[in-house]
Amino acid sequence: MRQRSISLTATLFFITALTALAIPHAVSAQMDTHHYAMTSTDASDSPEIVQDWAKSRLAQSPRHHEWVKVKNGNREVNSFVVYPETKKKATAVVVIHEIFGMSDWVQQLTDELAEAGYIAIAPDLLSGMGPNGGGTAEIAATGNNAVGQAIRALPPDQLASDLNAVADYVAALPAANGKVAVGGFCWGGTTTFFFATRRPTLKAAFVFYGSAPQSNAQGQPFAVDKTAVAKIGAPVYGFYGENDMRIDATIPATTDAMKEVGKKYDPVTYAGAGHGFMRAGEPNNPPPAAAAAGADEAAVKKAADALTAYNANRKARDDAWVRWKAILAKL
Repeated sequence: MRQRSISLTATLFFITALTALAIPHAVSAQMDTHHYAMTSTDASDSPEIVQDWAKSRLAQSPRHHEWVKVKNGNREVNSFVVYPETKKKATAVVVIHEIFGMSDWVQQLTDELAEAGYIAIAPDLLSGMGPNGGGTAEIAATGNNAVGQAIRALPPDQLASDLNAVADYVAALPAANGKVAVGGFCWGGTTTFFFATRRPTLKAAFVFYGSAPQSNAQGQPFAVDKTAVAKIGAPVYGFYGENDMRIDATIPATTDAMKEVGKKYDPVTYAGAGHGFMRAGEPNNPPPAAAAAGADEAAVKKAADALTAYNANRKARDDAWVRWKAILAKL
């Protein structure tokens, strides 16, 4: 039965990169032999987790959407699934959300993957972590920054276990061909890189403006955990914005480390784009308004700069989709 997408009732204030770079597990907890570090988004991203423009597009989709509860031991991971309209069994893609949790945009993007011919599943990784066993929506309703704080506190082993359960579920669907890839954004991009170290049977990992597992504590020069990335079995494809040095600065070390351990890593950086360009450049997301008539020079410049940034993000988003779909088609 087709269900409506969840409508979140609260928005988050922006979590700055300076406060979100470090999480408890990055400093004190270890997974296997490495620290698990995650990053948040930067000031180019909107803090909203409710996007009416995304909900509107999703409501017009002819594809079958449904919410399922994927069992993982004593946990249930609430997951949004969209099926393609195809006569053949399809490859599946696990979509990992941003630090804003299960947003309307994530659901829209999941539908876009199905439109391209793939079974797409987006788990709410905060499932069961909110009031009364709720997830993103219930946590968001408790106050500002609550979702980001909850995500940064997620145990890495739980994340890996939840994602493996979701991948197992979608691979076994009658409409699936058994192949599973993963793609994630910002926090989800970093989690995608991490998940690839925990599931070597993935066919591909698509990292959108996220970083590789880090071997040292946050605040120190970035160093890739080579022991972790040596466990990766899938090719890793990176998608980065030119104006995102916080993440871009990790690419050279990641390139060297992946080459050293014999793993494929193919990063592409999109000119003029900022962090979060896949959402910021959405064509359904209204572009910045022009300066009002009679506005002063500073206001005119600000409006022009905002439009320039939007156009660069839009082009990066469109080019990234072309690349993403071309790679998926070859799996």
